[in-house]
Amino acid sequence: MRKRSLAYALAASTLLTATASGHDKVKLAIGQRGNWDTSVSEIGQLAGIFGKHDLELEMIYTNGAGETQQAVISGSVDIGIAAGVMGVLSAYSKGAPVRVIGAETTGANDLYWYVRADSPIKSLKDTDGKTLAYSTNGSSTHGIVTAFMKQYQLKATPTAMGGPAANLTAVMSGQIDVGWAAPPFGLDQLDQKQIRIIATGSDADAFKGQTVRLNIVNADYLRTHQNVVDRYMKAYRETVNFMYTDPNALNIYSDWLKISEAKAKRTRDEFFPRSAIEPDKIVGLDTIVKDAVALKFTAAELTKPQLDDLIRIPPR
Repeated sequence: MRKRSLAYALAASTLLTATASGHDKVKLAIGQRGNWDTSVSEIGQLAGIFGKHDLELEMIYTNGAGETQQAVISGSVDIGIAAGVMGVLSAYSKGAPVRVIGAETTGANDLYWYVRADSPIKSLKDTDGKTLAYSTNGSSTHGIVTAFMKQYQLKATPTAMGGPAANLTAVMSGQIDVGWAAPPFGLDQLDQKQIRIIATGSDADAFKGQTVRLNIVNADYLRTHQNVVDRYMKAYRETVNFMYTDPNALNIYSDWLKISEAKAKRTRDEFFPRSAIEPDKIVGLDTIVKDAVALKFTAAELTKPQLDDLIRIPPR
């Protein structure tokens, strides 16, 4: 406890110094509060890492990537965290002022689709005439459900249901048949056998081993604040390293979410290998642009000049 208190005291001191120094403020929209991958900015701020880079983050949480992306496009926030890759390609292809500054998550095994324990549904192939949830239009869950529909030739009804909490309520009350979640949400219900997983994001061939979510920035903000974005990504990379090498990261994460350290560690170690949240490479891009057409997110494959314009990951 004394070690943790000291860690927090140091982080708080760093953060107070950053605020007092008038550091650059950056507004973020972040999808799904509490997922390990979406917590980089929160953990980094609490640990004082972003303050070291002369940044103060103002974070709002959304119900999904569609809301996050729209906030970036409208300019109401500067940076969006965890935007679905298909939604981003779609928005850019239609002229939206959005640019990519990093991969957010590669691989989709953290996302899972589940039913009530007593449901007759055993697999995705049993969902004809049933409701199949995703978060918001343009999100990674929307892209994966779209891929499920095509790959398995489903006759389910895709339904936007927002975040994991709303999904659980709807599933348990019978309002929808199949909900979605990501750890740590739902781990208790799974352990207590109240719900049962029928699919994960990796069951969608179009998303297996590929980058599924991105960090994005408003194009006008990037043009006028390149130095701020560069510093944000330096702090982001430093925080990712902290999250996998320093035990205090699990302390910060568990205290913030009010969950046990054991659950925090399980969330990280079982569902998010470090490679999953490294921001510097978008994996499978050649396939992603083809899948975007096949899944009807874009009318044509983005060209290399378009991709060069869209993807602006700052150098290390």
